[in-house]
Amino acid sequence: MKFRSLFGLVATALVFPVYAQDPAPPAPASQAPAAKPTPNNSAVSEALGKKDTDVDQAELLKMTLTAVDKDYSLLKRGSHSLTYSMNYSYSGKDRIVQDSTNGGFAGVVNEDSHAVTNTISLDYGLRNNLTLNVSIPIVSKFGQNNKYTGVANALGDVSIGTRFQPFGVQRDAASLTFSTSLRLPTGTSPFKIMENTGLSTGSGTAAITAGLNISKVVDPVALFGSFGATYSLPATNVNQFSSATGATLTYVKPGYSLSFGGGFAYALSYAITTNISFQESISTGTFLKFRNSVGEYVDTRTSTQASGILSIGLGYRVSPKTTVNTSVGIGLTASAPNFSLDMSLPLNF
Repeated sequence: MKFRSLFGLVATALVFPVYAQDPAPPAPASQAPAAKPTPNNSAVSEALGKKDTDVDQAELLKMTLTAVDKDYSLLKRGSHSLTYSMNYSYSGKDRIVQDSTNGGFAGVVNEDSHAVTNTISLDYGLRNNLTLNVSIPIVSKFGQNNKYTGVANALGDVSIGTRFQPFGVQRDAASLTFSTSLRLPTGTSPFKIMENTGLSTGSGTAAITAGLNISKVVDPVALFGSFGATYSLPATNVNQFSSATGATLTYVKPGYSLSFGGGFAYALSYAITTNISFQESISTGTFLKFRNSVGEYVDTRTSTQASGILSIGLGYRVSPKTTVNTSVGIGLTASAPNFSLDMSLPLNF
């Protein structure tokens, strides 16, 4: 039937990225003993920004849509699947450097960051409506500014999670999938790297994410939406000194993050599907604790930030079991990557 073939194609070809942005980094602390640091770009901003191991609600939704000839759209009990995915992202910005001895202006610093993340994900069907997942990323990163240029290749933040479908899939009803994920700080922490000596490949903090995905197929179109909330644990025992401020970062507590998004996928033919989606993330301020040059502790908090990205994707079915998915993302806010490219390839066996 046309419905079954288009349904299956849309299900396997749907991909769009989610970028959960946390607030921007801490600011330089003043040389005065009781001065309060103000937010500024540093290794902390790298940690509080989007991570390639953050929960991808689109991947969960893609599993939700594979409902052809199944009571539930997740993996069957005892079955497993392996998926390879690649993400490239670019972020570039110009930052004004302040200097109290030069009328408040010292110059403009250009900062560029390129990151390629190769991820292997293993899914296992614990029950027909409950799937376990483990994702292992390998991160390659190139960064440069006026003081440092370098490359890093290392393990990223490993994540483990579950997907649960409380109700069986029905043709004329919306499908619901609940998800949870635990991100482990296995990558190189930005809080363990001294100033201008290296690049991080992880977030430096553990995080727990819960999400809900909703989808409905109106042949040959699939409509979808997602909601998610992330709580990050604090980074303690931090001892990161900044020569520019004379202050030492000792504690970081990322704020809460809420994300939502939606879009649609359209089956152009049995072998090709296209999709368009939008994702927004709102992150509350991050709490930071500094120790200044005289040993006094100063607290500060960054402002709330919003990050949005628009994605356009294409899926090509190369075999009944294999579909190559690609998508291009364009950042709509300053907190989002300027550009991103995603590709995923199921390796079912």
